[in-house]
Amino acid sequence: MSRQHRPAPATPATTALTRLKVSFTVHTYTHDPAAPSYGLEAAQALGVDPARVFKTLLAEVDGALVVGIVPVTTSLDLKALAAAAGGKRARMAEPALAERATGYVVGGISPVGARRRLPTFLDSSAAVLGSVLVSGGRRGLDLELAPADLLAATGARLAPIARAGDGPAD
Repeated sequence: MSRQHRPAPATPATTALTRLKVSFTVHTYTHDPAAPSYGLEAAQALGVDPARVFKTLLAEVDGALVVGIVPVTTSLDLKALAAAAGGKRARMAEPALAERATGYVVGGISPVGARRRLPTFLDSSAAVLGSVLVSGGRRGLDLELAPADLLAATGARLAPIARAGDGPAD
């Protein structure tokens, strides 16, 4: 994994990765507030295959918050997430709840450095990629790192939690 080419903007995510001595690359772009999809906007602005850009979504599984990280080209499969978390039912968390739990704003929620450490699941499609991009903690800031480093930094587990298509679980 390549090293940062410039100092990382200070966010809880960059601070956590630096503290953990995880190698990552910072990617910035000008965010368009009218963009219909933050993740697809990032992929296009950065000239990166969208299958390598992952979005961080919060859901409630049997009433407990969990994090699902899936490619921006897919949707979060709530049934699969519930099963991976050992629960029965899952639903998307309300945006305000997601923001309070993570300390990040929707569209900039990073799986790293959240206010509360939550059970986290990374879609198994990440395992075959050399690197993935995730939000760096604000809109217009993505961090590129190896999937193994993302797993280690978040305590995540790999699970098949993505499904084809764009839907409400975005």
